Amino acid sequence: MFREHRTEHELVRYIKRLESRDISLTTSMISLGSCTMKLNPTAAMIPISFPGFAQIHPFAPPQQTEGYRQLIGRLERWLAEITGFAACSLQPNAGSQGEYAGLLTIRAFHRSRGQEQRDACLIPASAHGTNPASAVLAGMKVVAVACDEGGNIDVADLRAKAQSHAARLAALMVTYPSTHGVFEEAIQEICGVIHEHGGQVYVDGANMNALVGLCRPADLGGDVCHLNLHKTFGIPHGGGGPGVGPICVAAHLAPFLPGHPVVATGGSRATGAVAAAPFGSPGVLPICYAYIALLGSSGLELASKTAILNANYVAERLHPHFPVLYRGARCRVAHECIVDLRALSKATGVENDDVAKRLMDYGFHAPTMSFPVPGTLMVEPTESESLAELDRFCEALISIRQEMREIEEGRFPADNNVLKGAPHTAQCVTADRWDRPYSREQAAYPTPWTRAHKFWPHVGRVDNVHGDRNLCCTWPAAAGPPAAFPLA
Repeated sequence: MFREHRTEHELVRYIKRLESRDISLTTSMISLGSCTMKLNPTAAMIPISFPGFAQIHPFAPPQQTEGYRQLIGRLERWLAEITGFAACSLQPNAGSQGEYAGLLTIRAFHRSRGQEQRDACLIPASAHGTNPASAVLAGMKVVAVACDEGGNIDVADLRAKAQSHAARLAALMVTYPSTHGVFEEAIQEICGVIHEHGGQVYVDGANMNALVGLCRPADLGGDVCHLNLHKTFGIPHGGGGPGVGPICVAAHLAPFLPGHPVVATGGSRATGAVAAAPFGSPGVLPICYAYIALLGSSGLELASKTAILNANYVAERLHPHFPVLYRGARCRVAHECIVDLRALSKATGVENDDVAKRLMDYGFHAPTMSFPVPGTLMVEPTESESLAELDRFCEALISIRQEMREIEEGRFPADNNVLKGAPHTAQCVTADRWDRPYSREQAAYPTPWTRAHKFWPHVGRVDNVHGDRNLCCTWPAAAGPPAAFPLA
């Protein structure tokens, strides 16, 4: 690219072309459930460019980093207060790394008491996929716990598993609110069962954006939790990082917080470092510092309430058209809702990936697909979106439901319709030949707002998994293959 583009103008235009192919929050809401694609406030982003933060080396002498240390210390205290715990470590670089670090503190705690045999980790079927991976990496054995029809942890099964593994029980990993998008109403009972059998409770704080200012993981009965600062507290999410997944722990686990061989940090009986730098990714910490400082306690509470309100609004608007899979005892969801397409897929042949591709024609990124339940869409609107944007997104899905109804009624064939043909590129819609049973207008401009501002998908439909299941390596024929190419 640098050989092809010899002037700054050419390079900028090339970068802009690449940008125009990617939908972002500058175009529309991104409703990825469990990912919390919320606003990253400009006011909070600006401080990371200040030289005092941006030009400090992780191993700079302490006398040169007094201001940074003050920010780090204050942020640790704030996060400990928000979660209700006694201490915090900012070292983990991601949520998954926070899980790993939290489990290491639990293992170190058990070993300090001469209970090295405690290696069983109970994990509900509704857990994030990283939970069992982190447990295995921390040297634990995973024991799955069933969920009931409402998406909640099956307390009877939990009691049975805790009893049968009592001598070896190390921890329970529980996400609250759950990945099913509901608040576990038996959460304190669940934590009590684990403590009765000598285990510790790890609270996965991935969904903390539904809790901040309303309740604290420590008050629920947790012993340790991780936070995703790149979700709940304003740091940009996605693109490979950098993220921050700090852990907050109760007083009895504080001595085992991760240390570092170069810079003194962590507890008095610290476990080994989980990141190369003593404070993980400090370059982005000013973002969440500014986010918390600017919002204050009342603003943080309002953000959580708005996130829950927005999710319930979306669930109520969509429910007459699509089943919403899990709801709590009061028929409410938490910060996200799961739209169940399975029955409609059987009736129409339209799968959730067809709906995802069709949403591109409406100018929206798809929700999370088939997680945690295959054949569903998980929607998380976040607190950042306005009522008008929520309505626009709901109207897009309601319009797609009408397109599915037209297939049900036999007006379009099951294998050749606007959903199976999506997404529609500009090249496709403007081609001289159009042999599809629906109009070009329906394909490209299904709603009024698509006429006002149209996002054009750059690539049409491709086989979703063909490239993953049929691997091949390519290189320019003139250059020939590399001298040594590792195939294994």
